[in-house]
Amino acid sequence: MKHESFLQVVSKESIEDFLRYTQSPKNTFDPFDLNELLQELPRKQKEVLWEKLMRLLTETLMENPVETWQRVEDDERNDYMEAERVPEMKQTVAVIEGVVAVVTASIPAVDETVNYKALLECVFVLNGILPALSEPEKILQGAIQRVCEMWWEKGLEGKEQLGKTLFIILLRKSLNKAATGADVVRLWNLHQTLLCFDYDSEESNEVKDLLLQCFMSIKHIKKEEGRRFLSFLFTWNVNFIKMIHGTVKNQLQFFPRFLMEYISEVYFRAWKKVSGEFLEILEHDCIQDFMHHGIHLPRSSPVHCKVREMLSYFHKQSKVRQGVEEMLYRLYQPILWRALKARNSEVRSNAAFLFVDAFPVQDPSFNAEEMDNEIQKQFEELFSLLEDPHPVVRSTGILGVTQITAKYWEMIPPTILADLLKKLTGELACDTSSADVRCSVFKCLPIILDNKLSHPLLEQLLPAVKHSLHDNSEKVRVAFVDMLLKIKATKAAKFWKICPMEHLLARLEVDSRPVSRRIVNLLFNSFFPINQPEDVWCERCVTLIQMNAAAARKFYQYAYEYTAPTNIAKLMLTIRRCLNACIQKAMKESLDDDDDDDESEKENTSVLNNVLSINDVASMASLLEITVILWRSIRKALDHNEEAKDYAIRKFASVLPEYFKVFKDERCVTPLVILASFMPPAAIPTFSYGVISRLRNIDNGADQSKYTSLIDCMCRWGQVGHVMELACDWLSDTLTQRKNIKTTGRRVRINVTHESKPALAVDYIEYLLTHPVNRGCLLSVPKKKLKKLLKILSAAKEVLGSILKATDAGSGSCNQATGLRAFSLFCRLSIHLQNKFSEEGEDCLSLLKETGAWIESQVVPFILASGQEDGVPNHSNVSELIIQVYLTVCKDVILVGLGDLTFQAQLLDMALSVVKAERGGFCAPVLLYTLKEIIEASSTQNTETDEAANLFHAIQTIFQKVLQCVARRLKKQQEEGIQLIHSIQMPLGEFIHAVQCWHSSCPAVHQSVLSTLLAAIVAEINYVLQKASSEKDLTMPKTISDLPPLSRSLVAIIMKSVNVVRSFLNELMECILSKEIEGIFSLTATLCIVIIIKGKHKTSLLKDIATVIQRNLITCKDAATEESSSTERILCESSLKILDEFLNL
Repeated sequence: MKHESFLQVVSKESIEDFLRYTQSPKNTFDPFDLNELLQELPRKQKEVLWEKLMRLLTETLMENPVETWQRVEDDERNDYMEAERVPEMKQTVAVIEGVVAVVTASIPAVDETVNYKALLECVFVLNGILPALSEPEKILQGAIQRVCEMWWEKGLEGKEQLGKTLFIILLRKSLNKAATGADVVRLWNLHQTLLCFDYDSEESNEVKDLLLQCFMSIKHIKKEEGRRFLSFLFTWNVNFIKMIHGTVKNQLQFFPRFLMEYISEVYFRAWKKVSGEFLEILEHDCIQDFMHHGIHLPRSSPVHCKVREMLSYFHKQSKVRQGVEEMLYRLYQPILWRALKARNSEVRSNAAFLFVDAFPVQDPSFNAEEMDNEIQKQFEELFSLLEDPHPVVRSTGILGVTQITAKYWEMIPPTILADLLKKLTGELACDTSSADVRCSVFKCLPIILDNKLSHPLLEQLLPAVKHSLHDNSEKVRVAFVDMLLKIKATKAAKFWKICPMEHLLARLEVDSRPVSRRIVNLLFNSFFPINQPEDVWCERCVTLIQMNAAAARKFYQYAYEYTAPTNIAKLMLTIRRCLNACIQKAMKESLDDDDDDDESEKENTSVLNNVLSINDVASMASLLEITVILWRSIRKALDHNEEAKDYAIRKFASVLPEYFKVFKDERCVTPLVILASFMPPAAIPTFSYGVISRLRNIDNGADQSKYTSLIDCMCRWGQVGHVMELACDWLSDTLTQRKNIKTTGRRVRINVTHESKPALAVDYIEYLLTHPVNRGCLLSVPKKKLKKLLKILSAAKEVLGSILKATDAGSGSCNQATGLRAFSLFCRLSIHLQNKFSEEGEDCLSLLKETGAWIESQVVPFILASGQEDGVPNHSNVSELIIQVYLTVCKDVILVGLGDLTFQAQLLDMALSVVKAERGGFCAPVLLYTLKEIIEASSTQNTETDEAANLFHAIQTIFQKVLQCVARRLKKQQEEGIQLIHSIQMPLGEFIHAVQCWHSSCPAVHQSVLSTLLAAIVAEINYVLQKASSEKDLTMPKTISDLPPLSRSLVAIIMKSVNVVRSFLNELMECILSKEIEGIFSLTATLCIVIIIKGKHKTSLLKDIATVIQRNLITCKDAATEESSSTERILCESSLKILDEFLNL
């Protein structure tokens, strides 16, 4: 029989046979089944089997202990062997696996009648080797773990020890990165094992650490069984609850927001499970602790919002779970009401949020009278929140009132409801002290609108807030219109009765995109009723134009966001039919003819005949403008639908020539030109052939609106070259004195008898270069033509040179202003060409360098002469303007990263020669901006070269010269000097800020700039102090306003930045210690600086400097002789007195 055969092979001598029985059968027809065998074995044979099994396991492990397995594996790795293990070890593992298989099959067969002592010993041995097994024995590990699980589930003797070992193993496994949800489920199935651990024993320390890690594991928190397990942990030991809570609090800042509901659920489940001392600790040390933090944590804390969410979870449960409401009332009682009266506004605000979220905070056990008193008290608290002095608390109160009234409308007395809503709409909606409060009113009123019972009362109260649409805060206006949208959606009232249509249109006309889009959404069905015929759309369009034309344009600008492109196209074509009908009507009236042709029968819209006329220029222009706006809004959609696009082009191209004939007013012509630009030029030949003629016939000095749409149209058609040729011809005639230009067959013909208009040519080129889209079109013209334009513009240098040399500055065919603008365009165009053609090896920047050389040789001498001669004011003015134009362009070159170190050095050399001049201050503002750009550009360049060092030295020199120039101008002509100071205020501030930011890349410049600033301030204050003629005139500056002009400006700039102040004070200390600043007057000047800075910045360095100044002043006082002036003695004594007071503070 199989029973006896199997019992005989369970021994060391029959290993092969034992393994054949216990290993998974390869032959599916093999009838042997261990489970059946163990069920069928008699009690005695079972006991014999288990004894033999224990003996086999013991002998196998003695021959090959588990501790030696790891060493064998290590030896294999060191010898670079394959993953195969030595045969003996493989056999040992196989035998143990066989033993485990028999044990697994035996556990279900154990009952009260069987002596399973040998089986218990066998399981204990397997349990003992389990922790020592390594990764390669993963299958064996799993099998032994399953044995322990079955033993625990069966409830057999010794289950506690087995369960504890398995619990720790599963606990570790569930915390691995590779853990799965199944691992968490297995851990939960063994959760009762935790009660076998003695909390206070040392062996539990590791378990505590692992359990606390579970509260940091997202896998445990997200899994249902994981949350059950975590809430169960609160029942282990009272002290462990505190450890859990501390861990959760520490981890809150790292948890994502979506986990907060899960964490809250863990606490809530624990609260439902525990009782007695456990419940008391959980409530007071955990839940109430969260309440305390929810009130006292600053809102800026990353944990604050998460604590709120956790408390909100409990607040929601109070409405559906018994006992929660009483618990919240009891725990909030000692902290919430006191916090609502706290001095700290943030504490009051946080408490208000929790109060509102938990409302009503009550004990269900109260009788009716107690409940009424409690609710009355809480409504009084709500009113007090609305009257709180801090806006954040008032805003929270508004949110609370709206949520509570919306939820409990039926239960709140009508008088209280009316008082609350009147408070909101009558007072807080007009709260002049806070836009946030006003915004909160309109953000929160829609909450009440969700309750239909509120509509009658709100319909009475809301018209009083109509002027909030014109609030000076955009967010309030946005919230107000959102409220109107909610009113419209809920059908609570007619929105135009709350806020009249004229108010909405007036605001639509002028407001920003966020507000305008919402107003369009609000009015959309009124003025673009999609479910009505297209003729009605046009009627509403005309009505809107007549109500407010500008608002109409804005309305249709955003209309495409609320309907399909098809409807926009239909409205365009309907407006076209309307315009055609107006033209037909006018023609009939003029011809006195009652016959209708076919076209008029087709396209005439008679509904508007009595309203519109082509003589109503404003309405005609508005309709044309709206057509342009509509087309522009669906241009991308039309580009993806060629058929629809061709149809629209065909329809409008057929009527456009007629429109140009009929609508002559400039306001109508502009949208017609833009409309033409949407079509190919071949579709409208009569117009497209005449655009250049229109541009040629525009008068000099014409307003930009006269030509911009025409130039835009040419650019859209890809014909910008014709505009450029026209400008080139005009400029050639005047700048290069050419009178005859031959035209080729490929060029637009220009009648040479026409007057040349150089100023208008410059206008055209300037507009092309300024407008980004048009600039791209201009630069796409062939290089040869661009070079020609650049060459013509370069002739402006000769014109300006002749103006400088001529006696009459205004003589010549090109006036001074046009010459300067052409010169500016030449410089700017050279930059664009450098950027476009740099990859082709072109160096258009060389033209800019040559221009710099020309300025240095031809223009700068006039600047130098202006300081010595009296007869060249006009020449000086022209030369100054030329240099300013050039410096501005070069500054932009450096800004966009096109100017290398060589270019920068050449620029500064030229600038230095200018700023040295008597009247060189004119270029100070633009020069300071240039220095700032050079400093910022140095951050991306190698600053270790000699070239960079020379550049930095030039920056230092120029900065010194700029301040010297300003000081010189102040002394000679104070009014001019003060104007110059005002002009450099902003660029100087930006330059100093840049120097401070990039001080690590150019430390020498940083130190030199600070030293120069200090020297300028000390020198000016020193000069003022020495100039005092008597003791009465001698006053030490103590505030910025007391300082002389230049120092006042410089100190104000320095004090804007804490970092600049710190660096400046360090430089001041260095100068005093190195004796660069000495003498009573200079030391007194430094003391003035320290006193003024002390009023705005608190730094310990100030006292250190004051101590050094005091020491040096005492030395000066001791060294003073009788020959020293009385002014010096008075200054010294006053300074020492001030220092004593300052240092003794």
